[in-house]
Amino acid sequence: MSVWALGINHQTAPLDLRGRFAFALDQIKPTLTGYRQSLPRQPEATLLSTCNRTELYAAGDQAAVEPTLDWLAQTGGVSTHVLRDHAYILRENDAARHAFRVASGLDSMVLGEAQILGQMKDAVRAAEEAGALGTTLHQLFQRSFAVAKQVRSSTEIGAHSISMTAAAVRLATQLFEDIKDIRVLFVGAGDMIELAATHFAAKTPKSMSIANRTLERGEKLAGRFGAEVMRLAEIPDRLHEFDAVISCTASTLPIIGLGAVERALKKRRHRPMFMVDLAVPRDIEAEVKALDDVYLYTVDDLASVVQTGKDNRQAAVAQAEVIIDAGVLSFMHWLQQRDPATGMVPLIQQIHAQADEWRSAELARARKLLAKGEPVEAVLEALSKGLTQKMLHGTLAELRSTDADSRAATAHTVSRLFLRDKS
Repeated sequence: MSVWALGINHQTAPLDLRGRFAFALDQIKPTLTGYRQSLPRQPEATLLSTCNRTELYAAGDQAAVEPTLDWLAQTGGVSTHVLRDHAYILRENDAARHAFRVASGLDSMVLGEAQILGQMKDAVRAAEEAGALGTTLHQLFQRSFAVAKQVRSSTEIGAHSISMTAAAVRLATQLFEDIKDIRVLFVGAGDMIELAATHFAAKTPKSMSIANRTLERGEKLAGRFGAEVMRLAEIPDRLHEFDAVISCTASTLPIIGLGAVERALKKRRHRPMFMVDLAVPRDIEAEVKALDDVYLYTVDDLASVVQTGKDNRQAAVAQAEVIIDAGVLSFMHWLQQRDPATGMVPLIQQIHAQADEWRSAELARARKLLAKGEPVEAVLEALSKGLTQKMLHGTLAELRSTDADSRAATAHTVSRLFLRDKS
């Protein structure tokens, strides 16, 4: 059983390429099913997809790596060559270390951020529902969650970190003299928008509005912040009303187009607009960034802002890496124990099978004796002697046949296994 990971992230692939491989949570189950059915021998598999990464973790035959690369490229509508240029393939302990670092927030754009752990847990649940999560990946992820918890409780990895949404507020304060004078529109009603609304609400803007595809979910979030709620379809006609727009939906196509922003700017008489697109794929057309009176930031644009304070956390990173290394060592030891070629699990299974065979044989013999009317005590005596003889036969034979040079070592091993200290 081999473990490996194939993926792209914010360090290896541009935003628009990542957008091609973005999967909403409800797409993971059918996607995993389709992937596994594309291979002759179905591996265990888990798919993690966030705004910063898409990663497929698998346990199975190493020969499945290349077909998986082809499948993922086809799914994203790009050539295998293009995907290979931006992807990473990690095997065995490198794959385990990567999973542990991702769960611990060490591989995130926001160093030490905690949101990724919840996203990984969601991905694992989806894989389990798809019937794709076997024993090996279950162990890998449960251990990664435990390591992440230890890293967060034992180090200051999350201290001084600036989230994407906090970075958006910081940039807004640089553009506008006072956040209290601006009107903010949030597009979407997911976790990221909820975080953004929380950060902006702390600055008490003049007004806050939430646009969402379904009013019910939008109203629930708007109620928390005293915000107005509107439908996505209303955005083109009302976009000019807002000074700041923060968007993060699961839409596969842009929600705010170049034309809508151009019309809004004319109505605003070219007063500047601050826009943050936290979605992957994009919610706001890339061409909007070229407009003179628009300040548009994507998740990749926010990278330099969120790096603030990173130097202060380097000591915590070193501590976290030590915890992760120990976790990787433990997982690889567990994995090796299950290897038929080198591990003890197959041998243990064989010993259990042999013992069950002996037990079944002696039970069958005892039942026959009882059926013949033999006394119960005599049958029990025969049963115990039969089992004892079967269990000791091989050991005693080995002791008798061992040559003089190895007899002492064999005797020591047998003594340690069978002659327990009674003190």
